[in-house]
Amino acid sequence: MAVIALVLVGLVAFEHLYILVLEMFLWTTPRAMKSFGMTKENAQITKGLAANQGLYNGFLAAGLVWGLVHPDASIGRSIEIFFLVCVLVAAVFGGFTAKKSILLVQGLPALAALVFVLLS
Repeated sequence: MAVIALVLVGLVAFEHLYILVLEMFLWTTPRAMKSFGMTKENAQITKGLAANQGLYNGFLAAGLVWGLVHPDASIGRSIEIFFLVCVLVAAVFGGFTAKKSILLVQGLPALAALVFVLLS
């Protein structure tokens, strides 16, 4: 259980690092525009907002990595739980306000990781 939890938390952290890169640095590229359903014009207009969102995704990833590497496993577990719940809240909010697929793409992996962290 603990190994699966570790892998899933790592995957959620990696996913949010990837989102950081897309939103902060690649927002106006074809890959990011396709991922977020943006036109070139809208991507240019929202570039600053996307960079801000990317920074927040980076904070989520940093928190999850912090939990993974914390020298005290019980504190690390608490940190992981906190940040996984943050990811879930963000996924639910994004799913209802921005794009329903966020619930699956971000929420489902975070939920799976949270379940395994709680069971480990």
